[in-house]
Amino acid sequence: MAQKNTLQYIILGMLQEGQKTGYDIKTAFTTEIGEFWQAKHSQIYPELSKLTKKGWINFQTEIVGTKLEKKVYSLTDAGRIALLEWLKEPLTELPTNKDEFVLKLYFIKSIEDERLPEMIQQQIELHQKKLEHLESRRHIVFPDEKIQENYGHYLILMHAIHREEEYLSWLGSLGATRKA
Repeated sequence: MAQKNTLQYIILGMLQEGQKTGYDIKTAFTTEIGEFWQAKHSQIYPELSKLTKKGWINFQTEIVGTKLEKKVYSLTDAGRIALLEWLKEPLTELPTNKDEFVLKLYFIKSIEDERLPEMIQQQIELHQKKLEHLESRRHIVFPDEKIQENYGHYLILMHAIHREEEYLSWLGSLGATRKA
């Protein structure tokens, strides 16, 4: 089965919120969307070109300073329709979870393996740092009662927070199982 090009719909969704430059879109992958989807600079700019050719987005060139040109992209009616159709499509498969730590655990054969404590502790530190980042984002993006302004974003952020809390709980149980 051919892989769906989800990146195009992510870009359309971002442009639904308002005009953005390629840099704005790239930045969103490191601040907001990067919590659940990754895309690199080398993927984003070719996709913007493809979406322009499809007629789903267009751009205006603006001059910054005296020479620097930047393209400001916006969603077309055709792009809005494509986004709405994609949002209506049912999801028929669960995504594959690619977790290298879990993969490494799979190959550990003994509860006495001397590598386990350090592996678990490293993961606890990484996931604790991630949880702190997510909590910080929640307080920045959703101060007071601004949840209704972007409810879907709030749901995703809360999902990520709960995921990290659960992962930390599971990691804690690994350490406890080993000590028992």
